Amino acid sequence: MGAGHTHRLYRHAHSPVHELPPHTKLAAVLGFVVVVVSTPREAVWAFALYALLLAVVAAKARVPAGFLLKRMLVEVPFVAFALLMPFVVPGEQTTVLGVSLSVPGLWGAWNVLAKGTLGVAASVLLASTTELRELLLGLQRLKLPPLLVQIASFMIRYGDVVTDEMRRMSVARRSRGFEARGVRQWGVLAKSAGALFIRSYERGERVHLAMVSRGYTGTMPVIDEVTATRAQWTYAAALPLTALLICLLGWTL
Repeated sequence: MGAGHTHRLYRHAHSPVHELPPHTKLAAVLGFVVVVVSTPREAVWAFALYALLLAVVAAKARVPAGFLLKRMLVEVPFVAFALLMPFVVPGEQTTVLGVSLSVPGLWGAWNVLAKGTLGVAASVLLASTTELRELLLGLQRLKLPPLLVQIASFMIRYGDVVTDEMRRMSVARRSRGFEARGVRQWGVLAKSAGALFIRSYERGERVHLAMVSRGYTGTMPVIDEVTATRAQWTYAAALPLTALLICLLGWTL
């Protein structure tokens, strides 16, 4: 898979969560999200307990609340959508602070916000405790189709390459006195985007030829064989299994 690759969501620390094999964490987060989605929206207390579970995981992983909340801002568009539901969903009406709101819309908004927020929080915790290279190894270990793993791997690496190329082109434009102040400068930016596409395409061809010349036949060699002990699987399974118990109580109470 090549050298290690650290992303912005990752927070370096030495914790029991960081040390878990990546495929155990991936399976745990997937199981947790499935359980959360399966929980009846009326069991409000269950979602509070899910949030408490994630708070415990964050404490074990030594991920500060501020770090976690800041990276959960990606959820803002979904929050805006959920806030519109009480106004647009038809059905029984209720009055809240003098405003007429749809009861089904309120439940729908709560459903989206609660389950979406918990899913995003779990994903951010996964990204905060697992490097991208480890995530790819985990996906490979979970028997995800090799082609999809390779595509994800190349996307990650070429994302950095393209970003670096954009930075160099931006420096070159500024060094020549260019500043994008209005519509008149859009033509220069469009030409830069076209040049960036051509350079990226040509670089991809060169990299592919280099890989083929070194024996690439469509599969990547596995350098690190990631394994997990029964104790590690048990530790990782604590989150989804506890959530499953809460979900079952939510359906029966």
